[in-house]
Amino acid sequence: MTEAADADEQRIRVGELADGSPLEFPIVEVLTGRAFVTGKSGSGKSNTTSVVVEELLEAGYPVLIVDTDGEYYGLKEEYELLHAGADEECDIQVGTEHAEKLAHLALEENVPIILDVSGYLDGDEADELLRETVRQIFAKEKKLKKPFLLVVEECHEYIPEGGGMDETGNLLIKVGKRGRKHGLGIVGISQRPADVKKDFITQANWLVWHRLTWDNDTNVVSRIVGSEYADEVVDLNDGEAFVQMDWSDENVERVQFKRKRTFDAGATPGLDDFERPDLKSVSGSLMEDLDDITSRKEQEQDRIAELESKVENREERIAELESELETARDVSAAARKMANALAHGDGVQPDSYQATLQTKNEQIERLEARIDELEDRVTGSADDSEPDGDDREASDDAEPTADADAGGADAEPPVTGDAEPPTAAEASAFSFGDDEHESRDALVDAVQDRLRRRGERLQVEDGDGGDGSVGDADSDAPEPETVVDLLQAPPVVTRVNAARRESNCNDEAAWSVVTELATTPGATAHDLAEATGADIEGVHTLLSELKGRDLVLRQDREYAFHVRQLRALVAEDDPSKPRTELRDQWQP
Repeated sequence: MTEAADADEQRIRVGELADGSPLEFPIVEVLTGRAFVTGKSGSGKSNTTSVVVEELLEAGYPVLIVDTDGEYYGLKEEYELLHAGADEECDIQVGTEHAEKLAHLALEENVPIILDVSGYLDGDEADELLRETVRQIFAKEKKLKKPFLLVVEECHEYIPEGGGMDETGNLLIKVGKRGRKHGLGIVGISQRPADVKKDFITQANWLVWHRLTWDNDTNVVSRIVGSEYADEVVDLNDGEAFVQMDWSDENVERVQFKRKRTFDAGATPGLDDFERPDLKSVSGSLMEDLDDITSRKEQEQDRIAELESKVENREERIAELESELETARDVSAAARKMANALAHGDGVQPDSYQATLQTKNEQIERLEARIDELEDRVTGSADDSEPDGDDREASDDAEPTADADAGGADAEPPVTGDAEPPTAAEASAFSFGDDEHESRDALVDAVQDRLRRRGERLQVEDGDGGDGSVGDADSDAPEPETVVDLLQAPPVVTRVNAARRESNCNDEAAWSVVTELATTPGATAHDLAEATGADIEGVHTLLSELKGRDLVLRQDREYAFHVRQLRALVAEDDPSKPRTELRDQWQP
């Protein structure tokens, strides 16, 4: 048979009827109709489909077979088909990007195609390839209106009974309902008719029922063919089937389908298996077109990978910059808050700062006035009692007077570092005796030491060995303003701010504690808590975090900022400043 013959008169022989007469299908009905072929595994349904396809190929009509198990490539033993899929055994590996070209080859170049979806590890990828290929075929058929057959194995996976159909299943149903008027036919194949959507089965104009044994499946036969056939379908031989055809006067025919001529790739493997036969291939020019698509796809993927790499690098850089920006903002905000809390007259200090500052200034003024008063009184008493010339010499040899004895025995001893400073009256009544200079110095030292403890505290500074010992009042410890300046430097602010975040001290309380410690070195945790109104536990955690970052020193429960370390941090941040010996010891 040839394409020039009248399609309405052309028929293909597929088997024999029960009386031995041949069973023939009209080609136009097969190409443009809707069919359903079913039967349990090994009953012959795939053989029947292959026989129909072989006869169509023999007559010169192309088809597209959706092969879900890789069992149709045996057709290439006699016919030139394009075997497209994911396996290396295929003529070409294809993806969704090849869908339009596959449809063009099938309909416009008359190339039979096996679309082998069995090799795709990703089910979604196989599903998308099938959907796009069928969509392209359906769209082209609207214009071409060329008889063409689409064969779909395991159709229950795409058009299941009971719902759950996706976009691909809906498209196949659409082909079944509307494809005929465009010349597009479809054959659905399944071993479980109970699992196939009944709308598809009942709309088929030719059906083939091979052996079925499950009750659910035979019940479908009973409803659609008749109960008598449901009883007999369980006993059909291999290749034997009940056939329903709209073009036949007989409602149902019992048919023995002939055996396929080509290699049966779907047969169950056995001990007598033989090697795969030599297979025919399509022309090289057609393969070149598909290879070009593959090459372009690979180039696109390489370009996409390159761009994605660049995007990833940019995103990483953006993330780095955003992190740097966030840190900068954090440091800037912290620096502003630190500056506001510490700078004298600059910005807005915390609510309690002005009151605290005024109180301390008043205390300092009172203490300084007290020192001046005591020193003047002491100096005046010494001038009044000091003899000159021979009188001083005579005085040295004189016996102590009663008053002197009283002063030596009953007078209060010199003021120690822990004693309260004497009043002006006490200072004027104090008798220095023979060691007047030493007594006066002891008094002044005691007063000044007490004043330092009450008003200024001791400045805690690193000793020569860096052990955090307490320096004396005459050491070169920096004034509080120096600490204030250091605390406003970005590298210091960053670490102070990190300690604040890790502590249990809230934001406002933390800055109050830092401010108090900067202006009152040598304070205890309880002193800081009392002065700022902060929770003592929060103050402890803040001090612990600051100490852990080597920002403060602790001795005898007293704390002060580690000035040398602060200077080292600032020097590290500023290349123009000399490096200190602490540079290598600091762990950020």
